[in-house]
Amino acid sequence: MHDASCCGPGYASPAEAMRAPREKLLYSIAIYTGTGIQKPDYLVTIDADPESETYSQVISRLEMPGIGDELHHMGWNACSSCHGDASMERRYLIVPGVRSTNLHIVDCGTDPRNPQLHKVIEGSEIKAKTDLSAPHTVHCLGSDIIISMLGNAQGSAPGGYLHLNKNFEIVGRWENSMGDIKFGYDFWYQPRHNVMVSSEWAAPNTFMPGFDLEEVGHLKYGREIHLWDFAKREPKQTFYLGEDGLIPLEVRFHHNPDSSHGFVGAALSANIIHWWKDHMGTWQWEKIIDVENQPHPEWPIPVPGVISVILLSMDDRFLYLCNWLHGDIRQYDITDPHKPKLTGQVWMGGLLGRAPEVNGLKITGGPQMIQLSLDGKRLYVTTSLFSTWDNQFYPEIRTNGGCMLMVNCNTERGGMEIDPRFVVDFGKEPNGPSRCHETRYPGGDCTSDIWI
Repeated sequence: MHDASCCGPGYASPAEAMRAPREKLLYSIAIYTGTGIQKPDYLVTIDADPESETYSQVISRLEMPGIGDELHHMGWNACSSCHGDASMERRYLIVPGVRSTNLHIVDCGTDPRNPQLHKVIEGSEIKAKTDLSAPHTVHCLGSDIIISMLGNAQGSAPGGYLHLNKNFEIVGRWENSMGDIKFGYDFWYQPRHNVMVSSEWAAPNTFMPGFDLEEVGHLKYGREIHLWDFAKREPKQTFYLGEDGLIPLEVRFHHNPDSSHGFVGAALSANIIHWWKDHMGTWQWEKIIDVENQPHPEWPIPVPGVISVILLSMDDRFLYLCNWLHGDIRQYDITDPHKPKLTGQVWMGGLLGRAPEVNGLKITGGPQMIQLSLDGKRLYVTTSLFSTWDNQFYPEIRTNGGCMLMVNCNTERGGMEIDPRFVVDFGKEPNGPSRCHETRYPGGDCTSDIWI
């Protein structure tokens, strides 16, 4: 139930989550894959306590066993959806390698400041048992875990969903059918409406070498989102988004489990698509935000924003998005989800020259992944999208590395401002410049918990 306490350190409701203590530690992915440095990708622990002498510094590093994983997204073994199983606690991070298909199970509970590797599920085992590869989004599902897999064992679409039990053993494929779905990427479920929504990127064999605009015209990238019958584990309805929904990536439902409202960011068309269930019980969608392309002297066509990520504040009031190529982070008030209002905007990198230096640091890349504090007041931003895409659009990132900054967010009237104290420069890592991607907190965060 929504008003009952969850497993371990879970929260009773989104409102209670917002009153949780301030985050003291951050976990983020650091990537050497694609940089030319033959070292493993690794998980960093960052001190986020402003009273600490090591504030905004990397205080520990956990290398993965192999080289070339391309760590990307990660997720907790437990969240508020595992209510009812008192044995569960938010202790383990599942850290997938998109290229290797290896799943690294990291123990963050024994010593939160120094996570340790608990187990590795080899990609070869996953491919052999499920014919799946390229893991992406991790969500807990009650006491179990499901992971969106972007390809089959040969790297072709559409992939499917890997099902693990709470002991990190392969159960098999979660879905009973993929229907007519062409591609996979992100997903989010809302149990009270018996619905899961999934989005589309491309086949691993298409996106891993880099981006080719012609392949969009050849229909090798997605432009649909899919509504699933969650109980039956099969898709039941597809929204064709057309030119308004080119490459729909991150999907987010409201945190309120009674709500049917959700959003997806269409990267290439730089639009936000909103969906909901109307009073007749019919699912609808509309375009609510349109970021205009911008001219660039070195581009033959105007530069699209490339909305690479979105998230919602825990109270469902604000939507945040990043335009990875333009270089801006935006805050919208979505109190009325049909009529969003732009309430804040800051610049961090990008191709438009609006933010060549921030906090004394030259930003290479653009704002890419974001994670919001539970109280909604601090937004942590990193700059790497995917190694081959980074190298293509921001070639200097090979030598400059990535970075993490923090944006202070006004939760009363809206507004954003980059914090001058918080800078994590991944260009100065001990083994050479690395890149940073997704961020998680030990106590849970705005993009992992799903309430039932």
